[in-house]
Amino acid sequence: MDIFTKGLWVVTMLWFIVSMIKDKDRTLNSMKRSKKMMGNMLGQIIGILFLIGLLLTFIPPDAIKEYLGSSNTFLATIISAIMGSITLIPAFVAFPLVGSIVDMGASIVPAVAFLTTLTMVGFVTFNLERQEFGKKFAIARNGLSFIFAILIALAMGVIL
Repeated sequence: MDIFTKGLWVVTMLWFIVSMIKDKDRTLNSMKRSKKMMGNMLGQIIGILFLIGLLLTFIPPDAIKEYLGSSNTFLATIISAIMGSITLIPAFVAFPLVGSIVDMGASIVPAVAFLTTLTMVGFVTFNLERQEFGKKFAIARNGLSFIFAILIALAMGVIL
């Protein structure tokens, strides 16, 4: 574990102890509720991880390296961003997926473009967003999110 992760564990434990001292019953009740919530989500999480594993099994690492690694970075970034905009995967699953793609040889810029659009742009949820917030807002938010996702990917390419 790196120092950042250890620091988060320490802070979490300190706040947990403070919470237990302040109101033990309420803290334990919250822990029971969160355990139940996690149990309800566990099947979906395992299913998503299984599908991602299956997908990565059928896509050879050489293809990922060819199309997202050594090929035209600009084109790979745009294609990755479009795929991320269409796909709907929770962020806690997206991060390990992108890590696996990078480990297979994908360049950082297309991988970050995929990740940021995956979490920021919602093509699949556009209709719901349009109904709740209006068409103009939904288009503006998704368009700006797509543009900023590309800019973030480019910035990460420079930084890393």
